[in-house]
Amino acid sequence: MEFEDIIRKRTSVRKFSNKKLEQKVLDKILEAGRVAPTAKNNQPIKIYVVNSSEGIDKIDKASRCRYGAETILIVCGNKENAYHKGDYTTAEMDSCIVATHMMLEATNIGVDNIWVESFDENILIEEFNIPNEYTPFLLMPLGYKAEDYPINPLHYKRKTIEDIVEYK
Repeated sequence: MEFEDIIRKRTSVRKFSNKKLEQKVLDKILEAGRVAPTAKNNQPIKIYVVNSSEGIDKIDKASRCRYGAETILIVCGNKENAYHKGDYTTAEMDSCIVATHMMLEATNIGVDNIWVESFDENILIEEFNIPNEYTPFLLMPLGYKAEDYPINPLHYKRKTIEDIVEYK
């Protein structure tokens, strides 16, 4: 798929089928995250892949936004290993860059996804034994949209380029 098609096609899916991802498909998505740029190339990221029924039950304790996906990524950043500029750390930004790369690769290979920030961080940390140095920044349910999933009417509603870009 052409990159322009990928960025226009990618949408947040809120109803997944129960079709499981093949490991080679998941590996390709994870590789896109692995090679994503991070500040100073510190790579302060940890991605937890949740695809067991026990793990999915734990995700459901932490968030109501799994939408039936059978594979969920927990994208975490390490604030200590991230680039620091004064009090600022790039851990969240780096995690977002990695997640965006994975979302775009998923779309490229026909895997639907959604970015979820609605979760209880403490439950995730406890249920998945996430070490103290890592902060979960987002969940990414992955899979294939359900056949009856309606197209999001807001997907194509965009501001004009003049509304978001200003030349100086």
